[in-house]
Amino acid sequence: MTTIYPLSQLGWNAFFQQQLTLDEYTAATPARIIAKHRSQLEIYTEQGRQKLIVTPHTAEINDLMVGDWVLLQPDGTFHRMLERRSRFTRKAAGKNTSIQNIAANVDTAFITTALNQDFSLNRIERYLALVSEAGADAVVVLTKADLCDNPDHYLHQVRAIDPMLMVEVVNALDPESTSVLDPWCSPGSTVALLGSSGVGKSTLVNTLSGKQDQLTGSARSADDKGRHTTTARSLHFIPDGGALLDTPGMRELQLVGCEAGIDQVFSDISALATQCRYSDCQHQTEPGCAVQKAVNASELDPRRVENYFKLQREHAFNAASLAEKRAKDRSLGRFYRSVKNEVFQRKKGDHY
Repeated sequence: MTTIYPLSQLGWNAFFQQQLTLDEYTAATPARIIAKHRSQLEIYTEQGRQKLIVTPHTAEINDLMVGDWVLLQPDGTFHRMLERRSRFTRKAAGKNTSIQNIAANVDTAFITTALNQDFSLNRIERYLALVSEAGADAVVVLTKADLCDNPDHYLHQVRAIDPMLMVEVVNALDPESTSVLDPWCSPGSTVALLGSSGVGKSTLVNTLSGKQDQLTGSARSADDKGRHTTTARSLHFIPDGGALLDTPGMRELQLVGCEAGIDQVFSDISALATQCRYSDCQHQTEPGCAVQKAVNASELDPRRVENYFKLQREHAFNAASLAEKRAKDRSLGRFYRSVKNEVFQRKKGDHY
């Protein structure tokens, strides 16, 4: 039996309401995408859970992602997508030079990492840049506290990134422990869980929602590497609460279109970089380098500095690769159009 939720609990608010025309307000039905498959979308309306068939004739549907709001015609067919409040994307994994959608209309991202060999400050900073660029709030959630002898050791390291950063330590299996996350899961809010495989994202979804909707699995004992139990993004609703978006573990998170997000996460370093003597300073051995001066004075963590410039280089490379691909696609498109036009002109000449 499908549980019925009011639109406000599904995440509907004034931002989406004001995008409706008068005709849409009276005739269209708002629906939120909770899962996306090859041939259909799973959606939620005030009438409950439904399925929406995807047709190749609707190009806009191809760009839809979990968390999006769409409008349905009176007959239940797709009408149009609404503007997003936030959008999470990454460069597609591997050598694929394209942007992959992750989620839309997320208010808060729980950046989850386990208190074991999975723990990585560099990866946390990478996720923080992604969340900042997307326009959402970030909370670092350190999981598997029940299996860690000294959680404070990890907690202090994360807080050193930014004293204002929200960080919580939880046992994802214990509802009392995870209750510290309740303030971000209030009715109408949408929370996305991001992190590697095996850190407890699906377990956290099950505990917070009070359901067992998501499959869970343990990490490999040899190296704490996670196993993929979540294979697709999906939105789940908390009774009397908000929406939780579970995502597959991302072993590779390549940043693109995140320049502002990177600078925001490393604002202390980016501010110092503007004070270097030379505008083209590489922050290595150049005289008058404000960044290296701060490192030598133990005012900056060398690891953070190295990660900042690593992410900047990666972002620049990915952006250039995507720009090159787009240029090639445009050139190829012009070529196809010219060939098509030439064939048309020849056929026209033969006709006369």
